[in-house]
Amino acid sequence: MDLAWFVESADDEHMDQDDAVKALEGVAAVVGRMSDSQRAEFQQVIEGMTVAETDPGRREFLEAFPDGFGLVERLPTAP
Repeated sequence: MDLAWFVESADDEHMDQDDAVKALEGVAAVVGRMSDSQRAEFQQVIEGMTVAETDPGRREFLEAFPDGFGLVERLPTAP
């Protein structure tokens, strides 16, 4: 989570954007390989972190992480 937050919040002066994309794709790939039980447990950890977080920006990131990184199954949208 800390790596993903660092990469997501780094500005262009501190991190090359191509490297940032690669790092975040790596995080998404790890999440994608998790079993259903691992995903559920990871989501519980993130929920606990979110509740305890005092920084508004990081809290917003934690709230968006499960959906943004494929932790939550997305339902197909109707045409």
